[in-house]
Amino acid sequence: MLTVKELSAWLNIKQSTLYLWVSQNKIPCRRIHGLVRFEPEAIQAWLNGFSSTSSNLPPRVPRHKAGDVDHLIEAAKRAVYTPRHGETRPTASPLGKESNDGAR
Repeated sequence: MLTVKELSAWLNIKQSTLYLWVSQNKIPCRRIHGLVRFEPEAIQAWLNGFSSTSSNLPPRVPRHKAGDVDHLIEAAKRAVYTPRHGETRPTASPLGKESNDGAR
């Protein structure tokens, strides 16, 4: 069984980080009358779960072509800017007071 000090030296992390992970149940451990101890085999299995060749990663979404992004930007500009002089359209109040008061 490893102590917090031994495991933090093995993983090259601060002891406070290890205590945090223990409190959040992020790392396998045993609590023996208030003492936190780690089984090397459980820690090694836990570390193996972080292998970079994990197939649990979600499939990559293909990136959009630059033309798609340009099309989206143009559509957003058309929605915001008026055809004259690139002015922005006046926005009504979010509460709709103008239309309720007959201002529009």
